[in-house]
Amino acid sequence: MTMPKIAYDIEHSPSYAVLRLNLQPGQTVLVESSAMAAMDSNVQMKSKMRGGLMGGLKRMVGGESLFMSEFTPQGQSGELFVAPGIPGEIVHYPMSGKAIMLQSSAFLASSPTVEVDSKFQGFKGFFSGESLFLLRATGTGSLWFNSYGAIVEIPVEGDYVVDTGYIVAFEDTLNYNVESMGGLSLRGLQTAVFGGEGLVCRFSGTGRLWVQSRCLFPLLNFLTPYRPVKSN
Repeated sequence: MTMPKIAYDIEHSPSYAVLRLNLQPGQTVLVESSAMAAMDSNVQMKSKMRGGLMGGLKRMVGGESLFMSEFTPQGQSGELFVAPGIPGEIVHYPMSGKAIMLQSSAFLASSPTVEVDSKFQGFKGFFSGESLFLLRATGTGSLWFNSYGAIVEIPVEGDYVVDTGYIVAFEDTLNYNVESMGGLSLRGLQTAVFGGEGLVCRFSGTGRLWVQSRCLFPLLNFLTPYRPVKSN
């Protein structure tokens, strides 16, 4: 017997989106650890290391938790509310066997038939200033990912350039390289320093790309002078 698709609604988008899942009896959904906000009392939760210890460790280096939570209603249908840790938007992506790459911490929830693993970026990760690992989701079913701020979907055909701090997800039919905004020259360095732009990601090929309308790093830089400092 094939389990029906997971019924869902995304509410209060894009600023403070929350995912409401309506699960049938025995229907399971995977949720990022600590993302459960509320649920019916008949929904049972289990914490598991999907893929065993190595699978959990791979997700950890990709910015996710060691454990993932499984939610399954018992006896009758149940409602589950899932909330991201930061204010922003949630996107539903129907998986059909192709892979999608997610920035660190973008994964929110998925069908149990979706596998989430990490992929080492090599020197791309060092130069981007981001995590050295991206998350790679494969399989079939539903996938939900989240952002900081609203999400803009961009269909790419050819080349497209995005600041590394704004990337949320992209289909793996796209190739990417991290580079300086103005190139590796004195003029390029001046462009990066005085223009306020640093390293960017250049995508090429055909596929969809999702970027967020806010970047967390400028916010952290803005708040840094206001942090309390412990005096000696």
